[in-house]
Amino acid sequence: MAGLARAGGNITGHSATVAEMAAKRMEFLKAIVPNIPRVAFLARAGVVKQAVSGTEAAGRTLGVQVSTVLVRNPGELEDALTSLKKAQVGGLVVDLTLRERWPWIVETALKNRLPTVSGPREFVEIGGLMAYGPHFPDLFRRAATYVDKILKGAKPADLPVEQPSKFELVINLKTAKALGLTIPQSLLLRADQVIE
Repeated sequence: MAGLARAGGNITGHSATVAEMAAKRMEFLKAIVPNIPRVAFLARAGVVKQAVSGTEAAGRTLGVQVSTVLVRNPGELEDALTSLKKAQVGGLVVDLTLRERWPWIVETALKNRLPTVSGPREFVEIGGLMAYGPHFPDLFRRAATYVDKILKGAKPADLPVEQPSKFELVINLKTAKALGLTIPQSLLLRADQVIE
């Protein structure tokens, strides 16, 4: 791939700016739990390397140790959370690749009083503490314009890979209360939606 402006071949589409979002999620988690010593990044094995490196780099910048846990199956996830509890992890960054296990992760995190952050708003709607990521309806609308252009004769190689232009921060105050956390006013003011 030559670059985002001209990907080359028959490649085009939208990028999710994975590393930058990973850093913002860590930053927001640190704002809620300022003295957090260690965070676990949970993802399925094979996750985009930028998500791992972005989360780990953000941890170093913020003075938070990041334990990356890549799992291949649900049994490994359960074992991983048990070991993380022993390692005194103070929060979880949960990757989109574990979406089918989100309800179990959220339930387990609440039982263990661990704040959680992920990307899509659906994570917060099922009880996760916070989500920050691209506004997916906007990405889908923009993708439709690419389909239209290609159907009208544009070559995919001539269309740049676009970055998201709209992001959303969603916070679940019910979960914060259950965890005994106070969300800083500055973060509440930045939020696109607060679930009460």
